[in-house]
Amino acid sequence: MTVRNEGLDELEVWIDQDLCTGDGICVQYAPEVFELDIDGLAYVKSADDELLQDKGATTPVPLPLLSDVRDSAKECPGDCIHVRRVADKVEVYGPDAE
Repeated sequence: MTVRNEGLDELEVWIDQDLCTGDGICVQYAPEVFELDIDGLAYVKSADDELLQDKGATTPVPLPLLSDVRDSAKECPGDCIHVRRVADKVEVYGPDAE
């Protein structure tokens, strides 16, 4: 049986492709989470390694990759990576984080 922290620490990430510059910094930091598509823009990937191309698509942030995903959001020249808590949708890393 898996005990969870009632979802309080679960995070998800999404990319605003309208702001993506296609630099690929996110892919360098966390290739397990991000991928550049044929259109030159970055997208998040599902846990099954499937590219999620729907606008606003989110994917869970695996705890072991949290620092890489956080660094991706901080270093992104387009300020288009958003990391938020699943429980209350509050952005914790990215352009809208407080």
